[in-house]
Amino acid sequence: MTVFYKQTAIHFEVFGEGDTLVLLHGFLEDSRIWKPFIPEFSKKHQVVAIDLFGHGKTGKVDEIHTMEEMAEAVSEVLDSLDKHSAIIMGHSMGGYVALAFTELFQEKTNSVILLNSTSKADSEARKKERDRSINLVEQNKNGFIRMAIGNLFTAKSREIFQKEVENLILNAQKLPAENIVASINGMKNRKDRSSILKGFERRKVWFAGKEDPIISFDESTKTAEITECQLVPLPGSHMGFLENRELILAETKKIIGLS
Repeated sequence: MTVFYKQTAIHFEVFGEGDTLVLLHGFLEDSRIWKPFIPEFSKKHQVVAIDLFGHGKTGKVDEIHTMEEMAEAVSEVLDSLDKHSAIIMGHSMGGYVALAFTELFQEKTNSVILLNSTSKADSEARKKERDRSINLVEQNKNGFIRMAIGNLFTAKSREIFQKEVENLILNAQKLPAENIVASINGMKNRKDRSSILKGFERRKVWFAGKEDPIISFDESTKTAEITECQLVPLPGSHMGFLENRELILAETKKIIGLS
């Protein structure tokens, strides 16, 4: 299915019926990462899996893919389905979009679930890393993707999930360089939404990897406490949807009322 945002078709898929659960993937991913979760989630919920700007089957929308614009597109998807509220779950960049959605459309947000994500903005050091990433994408896109995705895992996880890691890399290498750059710029320029998360008075859950090389577990623990967010530790790195599939499935089912 599609809706149009700024004359660009936003691709999404819908499964099941009931209260709505929106699933938002991370950077260099697409909605297919949620495929193993959908059969269980859709037993009592309407699950909406969206390809965010420049990823999967959704094209480039702007020179910079801001979290706010992506949140507006998520709202357009819900409106097209005549849904007035949803549980919003996002991995990494998808979590940034989930928080932007919570700020812009609080009345539409039933619960927020962050997976290997953060409510904080990029530090100055991290912004410089983003700029270096843009240079790498422009010089050697495929090399950047292989390095970037590989660095999201521990050495042990890369070995265990070798086939899945290679599939992620091959899928991401199909993306145009300009799409990747637009998303990097959007993440670099995103605002700190810790106060938004703290002020959100409905259910809010934070899955954090104990060995996450991108968002440290200590940082996640401290920020979850400050924002009064329920913390669920994961024994893995940044790619919880692969490394901790059964644990995330079980815990999310509790959160959304499936068990």
